Amino acid sequence: MSRIGKNPIAIPSGVTVEVNGDVVTVKGKKGQLTQNFSDVSVKIEDNQVIVERSSDDKNQRSKHGLYRALINNMIVGVSEGFTKELELVGVGYRASNQGQKLDIALGFSHNIVLEVVPEVNVETVSEKGKNPIIKLTSYDKQLLGQVAAKIRSFRKPEPYKGKGVKFVGEVLRRKAGKSA
Repeated sequence: MSRIGKNPIAIPSGVTVEVNGDVVTVKGKKGQLTQNFSDVSVKIEDNQVIVERSSDDKNQRSKHGLYRALINNMIVGVSEGFTKELELVGVGYRASNQGQKLDIALGFSHNIVLEVVPEVNVETVSEKGKNPIIKLTSYDKQLLGQVAAKIRSFRKPEPYKGKGVKFVGEVLRRKAGKSA
C-alpha cells in the first residue's frame, strides 16, 4: 500500500472539491484548478479527500501516491499559494519587471525579456550590496516550477564561482580551480 496514497487530505475552510467522473476540480480564494485522473477513484467523505485504487496492478500502484500528492498540491495552492525565489549571482546581473514582463540582464550582449503567464505573479527585489531576487508566486505548483525552471535555464549556476541564476537556498556543488 502506498504510504502517501493512503493518507486522507483534509479540506480547509473556503475550499470546495468537486469530483465529476475522472475530473477533480478544486476552487478556493486564490483560484480554480482542474485535473484529470485515471486508474484511481477519488471520494469525498467527512470533509476529506480519499484516493483509492481498485487493484494492486503495477500501473495503479505507481499512480496512487502521485495523484494524492497532485490533489494535495491543488488544495494547498488554491488556499495558500506557492512561492519560489530565484537569485541572480554575478557582477552586472540585474532583473526588473513591468507587470508580467520580466527583463533580465545576465551578461549576454542583449537583455532577456520574458512574458510571464498571468497565473504567475512576478516581483523583483534589488537591494544595494545584495544579489537581485526574482519572486514568483502562484496557486499552480506545476506551472510555477515550469516558469522558474525556464528562468534558471537562461544561465545555470557554474561550479567554479557559482555565477548564474539559482534558487534561494539551493546548495551548489563547488569545484576547486586549477592549482598553480
